[in-house]
Amino acid sequence: MNLPVAVVGLGAAGSAIAWQLAARGHRVLGLDRFHPPHGYGSSAGRSRIIREAYWESPFYVPIVRRAYELWAELERDAQRTLLRPTGGVVIGPPDGRLIAGALGSAESHGVPIERLSSSQIRQRFPFTPAEGMVGVWEPRAGALAPEQCIGAMLELAARAGADLRFETPVLDWSASAESVELRTRDGILSTAVLVLAAGAWMAGPLAGTQLPLRVARQTMFWLRPRTDQALFGPSRCPVWLWETRGGAMYYGFPDLGDGPKVARHHAGPRVDPDTVDRHVPPEEAEDILGFLRLAVPDLAGEVTDARVCLYTNTPDEDFIVDRHPAFSNVWVVSPCSGHGFKFAPALGEAVADLVGGKAPRFDLAPFRLGRFDGRR
Repeated sequence: MNLPVAVVGLGAAGSAIAWQLAARGHRVLGLDRFHPPHGYGSSAGRSRIIREAYWESPFYVPIVRRAYELWAELERDAQRTLLRPTGGVVIGPPDGRLIAGALGSAESHGVPIERLSSSQIRQRFPFTPAEGMVGVWEPRAGALAPEQCIGAMLELAARAGADLRFETPVLDWSASAESVELRTRDGILSTAVLVLAAGAWMAGPLAGTQLPLRVARQTMFWLRPRTDQALFGPSRCPVWLWETRGGAMYYGFPDLGDGPKVARHHAGPRVDPDTVDRHVPPEEAEDILGFLRLAVPDLAGEVTDARVCLYTNTPDEDFIVDRHPAFSNVWVVSPCSGHGFKFAPALGEAVADLVGGKAPRFDLAPFRLGRFDGRR
C-alpha cells in the first residue's frame, strides 16, 4: 500500500514542506489543529522581516539566499505579491551583537551593505539614535506577508495533490519500522513517514521526545504616528532592528497598510500555547512606547492594535531539523526562536530532500538534536 507522508502542523514550516513534497509527486497528508493561516502560533501578524546580512550567524546567509529564490518562485506560481522590498537598517552600539553580527555575515558572504553613522541615520530615516550608535543599511531587505505566504504554499500543495485537513489535531502517534499511525478525533490514520512541524506545540508531548524548547509570549503593536504618517511609509522608512546599549532588541516595519508595527525581540514570559493569554492590556505597550520616545519619537503615538505571537525558543536560538532520536521514519522540524519565517521555503525544500533520501543543498548539522547533549 502506498502510504502518504504526513506533515503535522501547517504553519510556515509545515506548509512549505507540504508544498515541496507534493510538488515532487509525494502523496502528502497535511494536518493542523486550526485552519491556517491563523493567529494562534508564530506565523501571523501581517509582516515578517527578510534580510541577508544575518547578524545571528553567517551560516544562515546561503539558506536565506535560497529562500529569496523560492519566495519569488512562489509569487510567480501563486500569482500573489508576497515580498515587499523596503530595504533594511540595523542600528546599535558598534560593539554590540547586532552590528558585529551583521557586518560579519556581510563580509563572509559579500552581502551589499552600507555603514552609517548616527548622523547619517538621522538624516535618512525618521530615527534618532544617540551619538556613537551606528547602522548597517541593507538594500535587499524587505517584508514578507506571512498569512498570504502560508495561504499560497497551501494552495500550491493542494494543487499538486496534497490532502490537507484542517481543524484536525493529532492526539497521539506511534511508529514502527514500516509505518506511523496517527490518532485523531476522526480515527486512526496510517502514513509511511511523519514530519512534525507543529510550532509551539512541539514543546509538549506531540514530539514523542523531550525537546529543549521554551515557548514565550511576545507582543506586537501597531501605532498611529504623532506627526506626519508619510514619514513611516515604505518610501521613507525601511524595516529595522535596533539594539539598545543595554542589549535589548526591538524591530519595526513601515506602514504597509495597517500602520507602522513595532515589537521587542525576545524577553517574553514562558507560556503554554493552549492556555496563553491572548489579550494585550494597554499597559503592555509601555516598554515599546518608552523605547520609541527616545529612538523614534515621531512614532510614539497611539497604539491602534496589538497581537500575541509565540516564540518557540531553543537554548542556542538555532533551529531543529533532524530525524527523531527513536524512529528513522519520523522527522522533527522547528525553525524557531523568533527568526525562522523567512527561511520557510528553503527549509521546506531541505526537508523534502531528506524525506526523499536526497542530501540537502545545505549542511544541516548545526540543526541536529545531538548538539544539546554534546553530540553532532
